[in-house]
Amino acid sequence: MSPSQDIVVRTLTEDDKADWIRALNTGFLRPPETWSGQELKDRTAHIDPARTLGAFDGDRCVATFRSFPQRLTVVGGADVPADAISNVTVSPTHRRRGLLTRMMAEDLAAARDRGDAVATLIAAEYPIYGRYGFGPATWTTAWTIDVPRTGLDSRWSGPADGARIDLVDGSDVRELGPELHERLRRVQPGAVDRDERWWRLNTGERSLVSSWTEPFYAVYRSAAGEVEGLVSYESDDNWHDKQPHNTADVNWLIATTPAAERALWHYLCSIDWITRVKTGWRAPDDLLPHYFPDPRAARVTAQADWLWVRILDVVRALEARTYAGTGTLVLEIADRWGGFAAGRYRLDAGPDGASCVPTGEDGDLVLDVADLAALWLGDESAVRLVALGRVVEQRKGAAAVADALLRTSRRPWCPDLF
Repeated sequence: MSPSQDIVVRTLTEDDKADWIRALNTGFLRPPETWSGQELKDRTAHIDPARTLGAFDGDRCVATFRSFPQRLTVVGGADVPADAISNVTVSPTHRRRGLLTRMMAEDLAAARDRGDAVATLIAAEYPIYGRYGFGPATWTTAWTIDVPRTGLDSRWSGPADGARIDLVDGSDVRELGPELHERLRRVQPGAVDRDERWWRLNTGERSLVSSWTEPFYAVYRSAAGEVEGLVSYESDDNWHDKQPHNTADVNWLIATTPAAERALWHYLCSIDWITRVKTGWRAPDDLLPHYFPDPRAARVTAQADWLWVRILDVVRALEARTYAGTGTLVLEIADRWGGFAAGRYRLDAGPDGASCVPTGEDGDLVLDVADLAALWLGDESAVRLVALGRVVEQRKGAAAVADALLRTSRRPWCPDLF
């Protein structure tokens, strides 16, 4: 067993990619296969070696870490540059040696130097990333719909207001999807951008698995002909005693209007032989259950934290978003790991904009940078965090002021896994 100081953490060269992929597969308990030649080039073309780290014990990669540029939508519709972190693993033979800490320190320092306002990730395990200053900024919920119980009209054959739903192919989705998603992203705090590769992977034009199963795609067009919704779904083939018990599994569903969203869910529940619909990951306050005469037909089957955020630049993060109310807060932020956000900041916020500046004033609220991340997109409550002992209220009523400024009427949501 090599001492930790003998393990080298560095960015990748082209020659490292195959071994890095093997370590990545090992860390995620996938078969530790590697690729070579053109297949390796195709599967790693999106990887920027300068933003991809490996820990090497001798000539063997034993830990992996990758980041890439991302745009994250904040409250009000603006976006900020984010350092999106993915592909984080440590091989089971090299745990508890500080390898993740070394890779995280290098990546976040580079992100701050680049001018990224925040870092983001989807955490496989809850306890890991809080110690690096990340906090859960969005949550997600999955439902299973019992179709016969919904109370929907079984004779429904499409929207009655001049809108229409059509089945389309992957090529149509690649043409229609990017612009639709951008319209959604501009109004959905917590949403992130999707590049061309995302659309190619999720429509089968390019696949990372040996066998691609083509899903069904349906598009919703308003009466004016505007594309307002898209859904990708699959179905099983399950019959008992000559009766159908088939499930539609939704891969993703995006919509820019409640009418489009309602119609697409109604469409899925109207497909012959479908008796159950699994929604996939949705916003935790999704309107979905209330689209049905009997909301109990949609049963919550999973709920979890989703997008984790690490604030690197407090001033940019707080000035980028909008605020419905008017008020002033002095935030005393502890950042015990990295120190990027540590200090006291005076936030003067209102509907016309916000100013955030370092200050020497006493803090109204004392909190960790991870808890600031949980508050930033409007999902968490400062009053709740005070009750939990995670935020200290040094000025009476400051937590209520923070909630009035920071919380949003609808919860933030990130539709993507990365």
